[in-house]
Amino acid sequence: MDSLDLSVLSDVAAWRRCGHAVTLVTVVETWGSAPRPPGALLAVRDDGLVSGSVSGGCVEDDLIARARAGLRAGAAAPACGKPCIIAYGVTREEAARFRLPCGGTLRLVQESVADSAWVEQLLARTASHQLVARTLDLATGAVELSDAVRGQAIAFNGATLTTVFGPKWRLLLIGAGQLSQAVAQIAVMLDFDVLVCDPREEYAASLASGGPGIGRVDGMPDDAVRALLPDAHTAIVALTHDPKLDDMALIEALQSGAFYVGALGSRRNQASRKQRLAEHFDLSETKLSRLHGPVGLALGANTPAEIAVSIVAEIVRVKNGLAGETVAARSSEMGEGCALSSPSL
Repeated sequence: MDSLDLSVLSDVAAWRRCGHAVTLVTVVETWGSAPRPPGALLAVRDDGLVSGSVSGGCVEDDLIARARAGLRAGAAAPACGKPCIIAYGVTREEAARFRLPCGGTLRLVQESVADSAWVEQLLARTASHQLVARTLDLATGAVELSDAVRGQAIAFNGATLTTVFGPKWRLLLIGAGQLSQAVAQIAVMLDFDVLVCDPREEYAASLASGGPGIGRVDGMPDDAVRALLPDAHTAIVALTHDPKLDDMALIEALQSGAFYVGALGSRRNQASRKQRLAEHFDLSETKLSRLHGPVGLALGANTPAEIAVSIVAEIVRVKNGLAGETVAARSSEMGEGCALSSPSL
């Protein structure tokens, strides 16, 4: 579940605490070109205020009208009664009417949030970095929460709908400098559970206030990587620009199941790093070839924020299985090492 959709549930919880009636709509299936994936959420308040999106087009207008009609009538559930299935774009004419791109088709589940206890529980569990599966019984409207597993996808069989909430992807950052702060903030918005490791005492205070979705890992970098048990949903990026710290993490990361391993540094730095790791730590050429360095896509980035965008963009590119240019040029080793060294995460 995308972090933006968790924010929809946060709005639902806040609205219900204020006494508003709320209708929730979930994308369950799509065909053709669809702007929002299965699991995307839209919430409609009784006064017409909305949160989230299921299509980005006129489908929202129709759903808002449906929800408000039911709520104005004093119904305890949406206009269709119990949780129900709504389809858009079944015919070419309907796709055109609702401006669905390329003849796309959406199937949605609409429900009333009469009891928001499950919303509060789900938000509390995801806030503590748990993966949570939410199962809706369409016949009764009952909701059940359970533990989810990494990689679990949305499931819909016509009778029950199970969606997964919480960060499915993990990002371990070695270093707590200004660049790490920017990378962490972007990654959290992209549904990554972000962890930061920096054993340097002068960075400890700033790590304590990293922000929502950002956690601290104590200890040395190599221990942090081993304890994380990196899998195919884990990315690891070394950003201290200090070989004594970065290399420790990379030695473990390059031998792990992490889908992405990157390190800050110029091309010359990376060549020296690979030679050092090969000679002193017996890492094979195959393992060293997994290292993304200089880290990030080639965007001509110079500032910490721009470089952070290039790094996260490359991680997403690799996550999505796309090949292509993945090396971002850096102007100089001095620029990388000095301009990005302020402890601010």
